[in-house]
Amino acid sequence: MSWSFNRIAIVGSGAIGLYYGGRMAAAGEDTRFLMRSDFDAISSRGLAVESVHGDFTLPVVRAFRTPEEIGPVDLVVVSWKATANHLLDRTLPPLLHEATQVLTLQNGLGNCEAIASITGPERVLGGLCFVCINRVEPGLVRHTAGGRMSIGEWRPGIPGRAEEVARRFKAAGIPASAVESIERAQWEKLIWNIPFNGLSVARGGVTTDVLLASRETEDEIRELMAEVILAARALGHDLGDELIDSNVERTRPMGAYRTSSMIDFTEGREVEIEPIWREPLRRAEAAGVAMPRLAKLLGEIESRLGV
Repeated sequence: MSWSFNRIAIVGSGAIGLYYGGRMAAAGEDTRFLMRSDFDAISSRGLAVESVHGDFTLPVVRAFRTPEEIGPVDLVVVSWKATANHLLDRTLPPLLHEATQVLTLQNGLGNCEAIASITGPERVLGGLCFVCINRVEPGLVRHTAGGRMSIGEWRPGIPGRAEEVARRFKAAGIPASAVESIERAQWEKLIWNIPFNGLSVARGGVTTDVLLASRETEDEIRELMAEVILAARALGHDLGDELIDSNVERTRPMGAYRTSSMIDFTEGREVEIEPIWREPLRRAEAAGVAMPRLAKLLGEIESRLGV
């Protein structure tokens, strides 16, 4: 192995960052959390995670308010919403030394590019989390389903790097694996995110069970998924039509699941319009693929958000 890591910084300590970073810390990894809203609660009470894979608590969490307090680390994990990416240029540099690598766990497209503009492309890995998880109050995360991670090189980098990161997450009890093409995996995740996150906002803030309770809305979900698959194929990613059924059927047992975009919308926070809907549409159109259903959904979301 030509590269490994010791110190980890979690940038974005919401549900994703707290859960995956918490698992790493519980496994004994040197994990440091950059925190904003949860800093006081977690500093005083620690972190609690209610998980289908086993509850755990961290009575002591290495929490920091600024990247300068954390200092240079070996692996930076970016897990905040893409709406915070304008802060990357002042958040990442204090965390970097000459061999630091950066893994993004953010949704959608364009995040690797944003990080690469600061670090250079050779340091960037992409990761995807297939998980149902919510931060229900400061210092408390509830994990109800899934948890699988896919990790891959954004551009050719250090041989074995993605495999080493996946191995260490797996050792912490997270089902993680390295993938050959992170861009393919990003489009595969968009099959779910584009319709479910999008319609949960466009319909005014509804859960996934409400969306699937309507035959008409389920048909719309399936049509959006089909468009995503066609766009991915045009960009060289061979995704199969069977992913439509599998994504719909895996959503039914989630019950009244609140998508991340629905939570942001209902709580008055900025929604990740750019990486989840605008950028995929932009790339599809550049490849000569029309996505009229996505374009319509995007318009509905923008109207709902007043943008």
